[in-house]
Amino acid sequence: MNKRRVVITGMGVVSPVGNDIETFLDSIMNGKCGINMITKFNTDDLPVKVAAEVKDFDPNKDGLETAFVRRNDLFAVYAMAAACQAMKGNEEGWDSDRLGVYIGSGIGGFDTMMREMHKLEFEGPRWVSPLMIPTMIANMAAGNVAIRFNAHGVCLPVVTACATSTHAIGEAYRAIKDGYADGIIAGGTEAPINRLSIAGFANCKALTKSEDPSAASLPFDARRAGFVIAEGAGIVLMEEYEHAKRRGATIYAEVCGYGNTCDGHHVTAPHPEGTYAAKAIKMALEEAGYNGKDLLYINAHGTGTALNDSSETQAIKKAMGEDEAHRALISSTKSMTGHLLGAAGAIEIIASVLALQKGMVPPTINLNEADPVCDLNYTPNKAVKADLTIAISQSLGFGGHNGVVALRPIK
Repeated sequence: MNKRRVVITGMGVVSPVGNDIETFLDSIMNGKCGINMITKFNTDDLPVKVAAEVKDFDPNKDGLETAFVRRNDLFAVYAMAAACQAMKGNEEGWDSDRLGVYIGSGIGGFDTMMREMHKLEFEGPRWVSPLMIPTMIANMAAGNVAIRFNAHGVCLPVVTACATSTHAIGEAYRAIKDGYADGIIAGGTEAPINRLSIAGFANCKALTKSEDPSAASLPFDARRAGFVIAEGAGIVLMEEYEHAKRRGATIYAEVCGYGNTCDGHHVTAPHPEGTYAAKAIKMALEEAGYNGKDLLYINAHGTGTALNDSSETQAIKKAMGEDEAHRALISSTKSMTGHLLGAAGAIEIIASVLALQKGMVPPTINLNEADPVCDLNYTPNKAVKADLTIAISQSLGFGGHNGVVALRPIK
């Protein structure tokens, strides 16, 4: 079977820097920071005071019914809102048996689990909601989206921590390319900002304790001291190229490469030399036909933790060689959005598509004190115009999961 081309024909986003593509684009290109003091709950007894919360979210704007919002966990609501954006104008022209959904979440219904555990402890088991399980489980965002859009094809909700939605989009690419679907609604969603999550991540030394939002998420900066937790969803509609042309769909970019490896090293720490992340990068670039004439943008995982940023720098160099690594234009949009965990990869793939479309590399904001071990071009503080011909977005998750997706402008 001839391999089929795969394109992106719809995009949707709910994020700390905008709840639609236009606002998100303006924010990431102009260095707007979505990090602020936590407003969802009292943090007096917590060591972490900042997060990147979604702001001014109106699910009704994206066509969500009040009843759906009320009976679902926030992670599923975010996913549905972003999916509705991605599917706007794309609802027709499908064989429902050939339309799938690959939407993952690193955690799932965290708020639901906390709320029902409180009922169990203080009110008794009879008060636990009969909807707890279908509201909490991580596959329910994908299930709800499939129901809404009559998608009866492949359905695979990936769960690989911070690499979740990169893997979801990468695996969707392979499924379409190999003929298992004509289109897949793919991405990730997360709603992890609660007291239990903050306590858990803080106690494993992952989160920054900075109380200054402008000095909290500091990818590749010598002052970096942990990531900033964030929430939201990113969803793309992926489609076989000829199918998209027959529908008259708007095509935003072509997905042209994918790498997937595992460090097999440690449950939270990346491989210190970036060896297997480098293999994932190399796999994606080779499949995409990267060559010395290309001008590459890399949307780095760039969490702002000491170990991630140094090992990721080494991974890029191992994958490409010193000269090519230094020629690449790189940034971490987590400096603005914070870290959306399972939704991070999809948000960053959307940022990469927009970078290709606009010929503009978003900045790594607050990068004011360069770390000598992070010595590549990380686009500090201001967006840069560039005639980009290829982009990759890479994610490195707890458990050693590495995922890289390559994109090109459509030709």
